[in-house]
Amino acid sequence: MKNPSRYLILLLGLLGLLFASGAFAQAQTLTGTVEGVTKSATPIAVVPFAQEGGAPLPTDVADVIRNDFNRSGKFRSLAKSEIVETPSKGADINFATWRLLKQDYITVGRISDAGGGMMRVEYELWDVNRQQSLLAQAYTAPAGDLRGVAHQIADAIYEKITGVRGAFWTRIAYITAVGLGNNTTYSLIVADSDGYNPQVVARSRESLLSPSWSPDGRKIAYVSFESGNSAIYVQDITTGSRQLISARAKGINGAPAWSPDGSKLALALSYQGNPEIYVMDVGSRAETRLTNNLAIDTEPRWTPDGQSIIFTSDRSGRPQLYQMPAGGGGADRITFQGQFNANASVSYDGKQIAMVQGNGNVYRIAIMDRSLGGQVRFISPGPIDETPSFAPNASMLLYAASEGRRGVLYAVSADGLVRQRLVLADGDVREPAWGPYRQR
Repeated sequence: MKNPSRYLILLLGLLGLLFASGAFAQAQTLTGTVEGVTKSATPIAVVPFAQEGGAPLPTDVADVIRNDFNRSGKFRSLAKSEIVETPSKGADINFATWRLLKQDYITVGRISDAGGGMMRVEYELWDVNRQQSLLAQAYTAPAGDLRGVAHQIADAIYEKITGVRGAFWTRIAYITAVGLGNNTTYSLIVADSDGYNPQVVARSRESLLSPSWSPDGRKIAYVSFESGNSAIYVQDITTGSRQLISARAKGINGAPAWSPDGSKLALALSYQGNPEIYVMDVGSRAETRLTNNLAIDTEPRWTPDGQSIIFTSDRSGRPQLYQMPAGGGGADRITFQGQFNANASVSYDGKQIAMVQGNGNVYRIAIMDRSLGGQVRFISPGPIDETPSFAPNASMLLYAASEGRRGVLYAVSADGLVRQRLVLADGDVREPAWGPYRQR
């Protein structure tokens, strides 16, 4: 990235224009490494699942579950190299062994051929100290979808132990830039929450920005410069169809954000002057202007109840976050710590707001806890971190970071102690957006 004080670019939703990259091929899988540990994380053993006959499987289900737990910050999975016994059923568990290994929980499982190219995956979750069965479930899926099954198992175990719905079986969206200069290709990618199974949703020789998931996970709104000026499109990722939503020839069309019921989009438009916040009814395309200020107003985000919109404005002299009724009206400033606060992401319960907070030339991801009187904590080191996006259960979030001239992503636990670094082998990655829960 260039000058870190370029707050106007961020305010206009144009982060990601300055990509460094290599040669474009197909959609590349993000490669990830997990860093850090939470001392209070719950120890859990995930024993390799037994395979009952058949050819070797394309996915190690236990490995996927183990990695999900480790990146969540809530669990500490016993390393595969330290697993000294491999029971596949609860009846085979020697609980004394796992108590010696100081494990609170153990997961065992087995995989068998269900016929017709389908596999049956069975697993059990046990409380080691109580020697009590907590879960026993089975899934049937194609061999090629075992990663999805593994994520669903991790979700179920996470929810059983923590009481919070897991968010491993979700998807993320992000923008990649690959190539040099005029040969750069930009792609909007959708992938599993851990970066696997990437699929190209849109591709352009011009910049793509600001992906935003619809609440049902079927559509993504985003900004494209393919026509020479910014325009907002909605892409249906299930059918492949695309709709042009806003392409005002004058000014900026940017920062789309879906309402919680999926019927509206909040936008930042400047065709009447400086950037202002608008709400568009997706069905009728009717627009309602919400702000009317000499300052730059941009980056709208809905609160979970759909009653308010949080947005970025420099009306106080520097970028800060403000909140106003979704139907229009006065706006109240809600951030006061830090010289610069922008690019909000709101947790599912509205209690936490993640943002980019800048002081001097250092930009970090901060979380403001409104249930604790607006207390702020940092979860990233800087110096140029941006675009936070909460997981649907707010246990983790994604953000983009600049490392030299390269753009990478981080998935970080809500306490900031565990981070998964996600990179492209060849290219730059930016603008992450964590998708909603999938239908069970």
